[in-house]
Amino acid sequence: MTTSSATPTATALYTALETLQPQHIELINESMDHAGYFEGKESHFKLTVVSEAFTGKRLVARHQLIYDLVASLLTAQGGSVHALAIHAYTPEEWQGQSPDSPLCAGQNKG
Repeated sequence: MTTSSATPTATALYTALETLQPQHIELINESMDHAGYFEGKESHFKLTVVSEAFTGKRLVARHQLIYDLVASLLTAQGGSVHALAIHAYTPEEWQGQSPDSPLCAGQNKG
């Protein structure tokens, strides 16, 4: 696991994703790049995950699988994560890439 910090929310996200048996997982807390950030905030994450579990699945199905696993951590479900940028690859697709996260409705700090 690679994380930007071993914070409670990051740890909970990683734990929820263990069922995928990822070959690679990188979780970066990008909260500090967004408006309203304060020290210790954990609301925006970028996730890059490589797993055999994605084999034969289209991108939307991969995202749905991840959302199902982390649903309790998402704001809509009463959790603390507002945004989760997902980059999901099979081992065959993985070449070390980790695209930039999208802007957050114009709220990014400049």
